[in-house]
Amino acid sequence: MKRRIRLSFRNKDLPPFSCEFGGRRRRVLDLPLIAWLTFIWVLLWSGLHWANVLTGAVVAVAVCLAFPLPRVDLGLRLHPWGILLLAGYLLYDMYTSGVRVTRQIFVDHPHRAAVIAVPLRCRSDLMLAATAVAVSNVPGGSIVEVRRYTATLFLHVLDADRPAALDAARRSVWRLERLIVRAFGAPDEIARVAEPPPPVGHERGEWA
Repeated sequence: MKRRIRLSFRNKDLPPFSCEFGGRRRRVLDLPLIAWLTFIWVLLWSGLHWANVLTGAVVAVAVCLAFPLPRVDLGLRLHPWGILLLAGYLLYDMYTSGVRVTRQIFVDHPHRAAVIAVPLRCRSDLMLAATAVAVSNVPGGSIVEVRRYTATLFLHVLDADRPAALDAARRSVWRLERLIVRAFGAPDEIARVAEPPPPVGHERGEWA
């Protein structure tokens, strides 16, 4: 009897951490892709609840079955300890940033906003997009532009009264980039984010 379900460790032709469903129409479920889509779903709902995780997993599986992708290597790797660190930091950052933004709303004097350029160390499309999505989900900052050819994010920040606040905003983005790459990146990308951040240049289009 033919196997209806084949796992990647039994079939080297399959992508890593995937399973194949046999039958008239062959379907391959890429488990890292499903995990990534579930993670994005949870970020969009801005809350880590079991209902959001389960709903995201169901939606991810349905999308992968309804719209199968060609065999490509997304460069996505799963590092369990890195994923836990990333989830913990995101929850902490969302809470502290929410408190900080609320405090800024009720102060007597208005704060000066600015758009700053933040060059990233990792240039892969997947890590660049993941960092931009994660930064946009944290209160107090939003991505207004992504320059792929220079791997630069342009971030709108609410508190730009002091140069130290701008430096803190950049360090927060670099920390988030490092955690995302350590959770989902390839070995060469992890080595790249271990290096010091690139120098910040005042590109055309930056106001700070």
